[in-house]
Amino acid sequence: MLSYLELVELANGDVVLQRSEGDENPLVTIRFSEETREHINGSCLEIARAMVQAGIEAVSIAAADEGFADEAEADLDESELQSKIIH
Repeated sequence: MLSYLELVELANGDVVLQRSEGDENPLVTIRFSEETREHINGSCLEIARAMVQAGIEAVSIAAADEGFADEAEADLDESELQSKIIH
């Protein structure tokens, strides 16, 4: 089953990432302070979108790096994996 996500700005000003099917528990909640709200002039939803996108990209990169590290470790023998100390 394909699940779509949506960003929604709630009445209290929080921005939540939730499943579009209407699950009551948000996946992510972003809350901006009043001071921040004054500085960003009503751009909360756009900033939250950029934050979520950056998070997704970071996870994607980390997952790709982890896969690369696993492949590299598989090519090394036990002695090469031990840490080395230089004094």
